[in-house]
Amino acid sequence: MKCKPNPDTVFPVPNFSTVTYIRPTVKSKNIVVGDFSYFSDVDFEKHVTHHYDFYGDKLIIGKFCQIAAGVEFVMNGANHQMNAASTFPFYIFEGWEQEIPSTDVFSFKGDTVVGNDVWIGQNATILPGVHIGDGAIIGASSVVASDVEPYSIVAGNPAKQLRKRFDSELIAILLELKWWELPIEQINALIPTLTSSDLDAVKEQLRLLLKKG
Repeated sequence: MKCKPNPDTVFPVPNFSTVTYIRPTVKSKNIVVGDFSYFSDVDFEKHVTHHYDFYGDKLIIGKFCQIAAGVEFVMNGANHQMNAASTFPFYIFEGWEQEIPSTDVFSFKGDTVVGNDVWIGQNATILPGVHIGDGAIIGASSVVASDVEPYSIVAGNPAKQLRKRFDSELIAILLELKWWELPIEQINALIPTLTSSDLDAVKEQLRLLLKKG
């Protein structure tokens, strides 16, 4: 009998130590990651930069996300004050007499939020305060500076939407179903549907599942 998927496993791929489930590795209280989201590397927190406690901003990532090697989440601490004569952050360095400014003097963007089942390609950069919708795909080496709609594909610097992954009907069905919230046994049973490229059949099967409740 196969073992049940365990979201607390750090290295979930047998005999492969460069893919990690993120949630069990995170120590920061300001990084929240859902079950089964993985990083194609180790030490995910090193890729969350400029994340200072005094800002209080959070990085929130949903379930079943796929984050490639080299991805960087740039948090609000990277911002400098631009509405003053100097942009130099004196308050960070010892010996300079400047108190930590309130966040309203910066371009404070709030929390960075990544939905569920999002694929972020290698070396992409996610800038502060961006919200990425469920099922989105971020192209490799993209710089994401604005929000990304669910089930859309974006790429470039700055990242622009190339197209939606599916038609509006299938996107609505997937957003209503929220398959990532289902019990593991149900997700396992759904894998043939979730991985099928026959999208008309997928629509029909998921419609039936929604009707059953």
